[in-house]
Amino acid sequence: MTTETNTPSDLQFCGLGVALVTPFSEDLSIDVQSFRKHIEFQIENGVQLLIPSGTTGESVTMSTEEQLLVIRETVIVADGRAKVLAGVGGNSTADVVTRSQAVLELGVDGILSSSPAYNKPTQEGLVQHYRTLADNIDCPIVIYNVPGRTSSNVLPETVLKLAKTENIVGIKESSADFDQVMSLLKDRPDGFCILSGEDNLTFPLIAAGADGVISVVANEAPRLMSEMVKASLDGEYEKGRDIHYQLLPLMRANFLETNPIPVKAALEMMGRMKARYRLPLVPLSPEIAPKLQEALCQAGLI
Repeated sequence: MTTETNTPSDLQFCGLGVALVTPFSEDLSIDVQSFRKHIEFQIENGVQLLIPSGTTGESVTMSTEEQLLVIRETVIVADGRAKVLAGVGGNSTADVVTRSQAVLELGVDGILSSSPAYNKPTQEGLVQHYRTLADNIDCPIVIYNVPGRTSSNVLPETVLKLAKTENIVGIKESSADFDQVMSLLKDRPDGFCILSGEDNLTFPLIAAGADGVISVVANEAPRLMSEMVKASLDGEYEKGRDIHYQLLPLMRANFLETNPIPVKAALEMMGRMKARYRLPLVPLSPEIAPKLQEALCQAGLI
């Protein structure tokens, strides 16, 4: 339920989170065994927060039942060793509430909800959307601001209004606007976490005060990314910077085509899963593959 204070004693979500890819079988059904192995790979290499059924997981091409399947499997495999922040977004507030309530029954630690896409709500519409979620979903909620996909930007003043709501506990910030994120870092209330949504900006944002990242590159390099985030949060900036620049070519290569096309192709190059996609996503362009392979080599992953 909404209130006008937000003073939790510590952050609910921080450190390294991974936006999990979803492996598909040859018939494009969900490859549950590969998915389980991928989750183990993440946990064993230091990931603290697992995000199933998000953009990187191709949730928009999944049925509700499939989304619940990957979230359920994540909770089961994690078994308390990492937190689970389930991706539940959409452009109908009522539908997001309904699906979130179903997700809560699976034992997740919270909901990551992208702002509505396509219908382009006003800032007041965004406030009412997230407050409605908070009123009807009895768990921590993290806002996901990703203007490049939603065509709307959750502005700092809107986020700060929402941060007064008890169970709205943080934001994944993917605006790539340093000034915008620093405004949040400067004025956020105690206990409100700010997570980078851009791998290549994570190191400088942590230096500015951010609490971690929800990462794509961690799918390929969970150990390195875990070490970078930990070092940066501990103020060991030289170590964090070195790993940042080691991974930077791969961070960039992961977005040479639409995410998650490159990251899945990279995981296939690493021998971790088959790179299969549901339309309208298609396999990596042949001319991009050598650039991605070189980035993996530079990171020491192949």
